[in-house]
Amino acid sequence: MDESTDAAVISASLADPARFSELFDRHARVIFRYLVRRVGPEADDLLGEVFRVAFERRETYDLCRPEAAPWLYGIATRLVSKQRRSEGRRIKAMARFAAQQPGGEDMAERVAASTDASDDWSRMADAVAELPSAERDTLLLYVWEELSYEQIAAALDIPVGTVRSRLNRARARLRDASPPSERMEL
Repeated sequence: MDESTDAAVISASLADPARFSELFDRHARVIFRYLVRRVGPEADDLLGEVFRVAFERRETYDLCRPEAAPWLYGIATRLVSKQRRSEGRRIKAMARFAAQQPGGEDMAERVAASTDASDDWSRMADAVAELPSAERDTLLLYVWEELSYEQIAAALDIPVGTVRSRLNRARARLRDASPPSERMEL
């Protein structure tokens, strides 16, 4: 086993628990970013919880998988499922924030564009918030974290075909949420 892989670190941590901190050093930043987007201020607590759960379950990690990021995303996603109530509000707030970003146009154009963008973002945020949780989890791992289908499958412990199906259904629902004249390709 290559000593530089996540699997090697996890394996070594079984005999020397302090080695697990290497995994934290490698992945905490991206997992934290994912959690902030999903749950906001509670991300600090959840980040610690993700790595606590991972540490406790390290004996069950499949050492044939050299990269642990999908496993950690899976743990994070399951913990986020407990935070669902506030997620819809957070997605809407992010949409409002994105719609308020200034452009280079004059004031009248900015106001008109901001109003249009706010409506679009709000409609899409509502549609994302209303997706079934399995589809939303899959979509956000794909869009926000840019995980591959295979990585999402590993993170959620589902077949790659299920990832494809969930993304297809989520895209269709989001397209249906857009007015016919404004439908974008997702």
